[in-house]
Amino acid sequence: MSDVTQLIHDYLRHNKKFPHVFCAGCGHGIVLGSLIRSVHALGLSKDDVALVAGIGCSGRIAAYVDFNTVHTTHGRALTFATGIKMANPQLKVITVMGDGDAFSIGGNHLIHAARKNIGVTVLVLNNFIYGMTGGQCSSTTPLGAVSQTSPYGQLEKSFDIVKLTSAAGANGVSRGTVFHVNTLDRLIREAIMRPGFNLVEILTPCHTQYGRKNKFKSAVDMYKWLRSNAIPVEKYEKLKPEEREERIPIGTFVQNDAPGLEELYAQVRTAQCAKERKQ
Repeated sequence: MSDVTQLIHDYLRHNKKFPHVFCAGCGHGIVLGSLIRSVHALGLSKDDVALVAGIGCSGRIAAYVDFNTVHTTHGRALTFATGIKMANPQLKVITVMGDGDAFSIGGNHLIHAARKNIGVTVLVLNNFIYGMTGGQCSSTTPLGAVSQTSPYGQLEKSFDIVKLTSAAGANGVSRGTVFHVNTLDRLIREAIMRPGFNLVEILTPCHTQYGRKNKFKSAVDMYKWLRSNAIPVEKYEKLKPEEREERIPIGTFVQNDAPGLEELYAQVRTAQCAKERKQ
């Protein structure tokens, strides 16, 4: 049995949930592969991993992996993940969300989870669109992009996920793409093992709802665009302002080791219990 086949048998519910629902050219399956390789490389027991997902194409990942999984309501995955982490701090809690799920419908939950620095790893699969619900624009849809709800071009500015999450106080913030798979594997591994709140933005194509409406003739063209435009943040920072147009920096932007909220809570609880026993 090959290594890949062994991973499939060990980490995926291949006998129950497949074939998957992802469209041809979708990058979500690449993220799924990156996730299970990362968990395997870290030597984590499946029983020690809790995967929480919201609604949208990315939410289906929770059904495919053989971890402790919860498929929650739209935009609320982080509230469930917070509860799980506070109740059982020993678990590695990973949340998978789409851009609309995380930053539109669930935006308030996300910025406060980052502010609290709760020990959760968040994978945001950013394809610039609401894919499953029919191709409506989201909070990350670029200016001028065509969608079901912006047929003449998006008029609203989009969120910069990295800057927003960094400003909210996350311990770790990074960005990768489904083209740069080795880098993505590393970013996910680092995020899982770093304490506190860690977010990995993952740029992933949606040719069905976004690409074909925005001058990408095929899904392959969207991967070529990622290859040409996504560059390491160290290289990006050396470019002149005019050279940065359409370039997307990838890599790690924030990496701190402050204790997560669940750790601080445990310390306070222990101290208070000790104080009460002395009384």
